[in-house]
Amino acid sequence: MNDEDDSAPGGRWRHTARLAACVIFLLGMFYLVAVARVIDIDGVRSMVAATGPAAPFVYVPVSAVLGAILIPGPILAAGSGLLFGPLVGTFVTLGATVGTATISSFLGQRAGRDSARALLGTARSDRIDAQVERHGLWAVVGQRFVPGIPDAMASYVFGAFGIPLWQMAAGSFIGSAPRAFVYTALGASIGDLSAPLAYTAIAVWCATAIIGTFAAHRGIKHWRRREVRREPDIESTPEETSRPLVCSEGTDPHA
Repeated sequence: MNDEDDSAPGGRWRHTARLAACVIFLLGMFYLVAVARVIDIDGVRSMVAATGPAAPFVYVPVSAVLGAILIPGPILAAGSGLLFGPLVGTFVTLGATVGTATISSFLGQRAGRDSARALLGTARSDRIDAQVERHGLWAVVGQRFVPGIPDAMASYVFGAFGIPLWQMAAGSFIGSAPRAFVYTALGASIGDLSAPLAYTAIAVWCATAIIGTFAAHRGIKHWRRREVRREPDIESTPEETSRPLVCSEGTDPHA
């Protein structure tokens, strides 16, 4: 599809409908697995535990796929802590988190990358691509620190905006480490939430939430300042290119 087709009303409508269908599908999946609970998480944990010594290696891909279909990460991480304890469980949770981020980002690229570029326009998409190239890794890390944003949903969006898979994997590993410990430790101490491990997990969660909120606030302010500075330059470009050539007296412009 060429640029003219993308900019036409019919082309924009098709891209909008495609993105809307993706969003509705993800929201429907979230309702089924997180609200209606059509998947029995306890049953999944029992099946994984039945594999014996291989259970941690089985739980990583199973949890990664379940996370990609929007089963809440804290539930999966708590199950990891319950099955494997705080130490092994944290590494299992991290492996599953990286897997979920990679799967979700890949699907986001396949489903929404072209439509997102078409709706944003070439100029804005190129600016976003340049920002992704320079700061994509740390955008993923920062998102993992911000509380209240589902990681899988964010990974789908990152994929639609063109974040490379290696940045998704590395960024989710770095940024998810504190919360992986938090939810896994809480799952491991589910029988005694007054244990020091539970208090430590809660303290780590509070610290990462404060750091993430502060960093997100500064990042948004910085991005807005950059956009405000760019707007006058973008608006003045057509006028400058259409301005007639002015020559000094006695000078032939075609000489």
